[in-house]
Amino acid sequence: MIAMQYEITLPTDYDMEIIRERVRTRGHALDDFKGLGFKAYLVRDTQYAPFYVWNTTAGMAEFLYRGGGFQNILASFGRPTVLHWPGVAFLRGDATKANYATRQITRLAPEANPIEVVQEAELEKKPGLHSAALGVDPRTWEVVRFELWEEHPGEEGVYEVLHFSEPELENITAG
Repeated sequence: MIAMQYEITLPTDYDMEIIRERVRTRGHALDDFKGLGFKAYLVRDTQYAPFYVWNTTAGMAEFLYRGGGFQNILASFGRPTVLHWPGVAFLRGDATKANYATRQITRLAPEANPIEVVQEAELEKKPGLHSAALGVDPRTWEVVRFELWEEHPGEEGVYEVLHFSEPELENITAG
C-alpha cells in the first residue's frame, strides 16, 4: 500500500464550482483503474487535494508517468508536489459511504524511535468510519493518518469528498 496526495491551492476568488464540475465529469475515469485501492476527490476552502491509496507501485507509476491521468492535472494546474507515504496500516470501517475526510500529518521528534511510533499508532473502528490509512515517509519521518467518514466528524479542516473511486478497495493491504 502506498498513500499519495497532492494539494492544489487555488486563488481565494476561484470559483470552486469549476472543480466540482471537473470531478462530476471526469471523476469516474479512475473507477476501474488497475492497482488503485481508492481515490478520494477532496476539496476544502480553496483547495483541491485528491488522496489515493495504491495497491501497486505499477498502478501509481501508470497514473503519474505513463498517461494514466496525471497529465490532466499537469495541463490544468502545473506540476504539484506529490506527497507519498509507504503504508503501514489500513482499516476498513463499517460505514458504506465516504463523504468526508480528515488528514493528520505528524513529524516524528528526532529522538523518536519509528518502530515504536508505528507500533503505538493503532487504527481503530469508530462509528461512521468508512476506512483509515496510516503511512510513514522515511525521508521526512512524517506520519500521515487519513480517515474517511460517512458523516462530518465535527472538527475543523475537514475535506468534502466529491467522488470516491474504489476499484480495488477490498484488496488493500498494508506493510
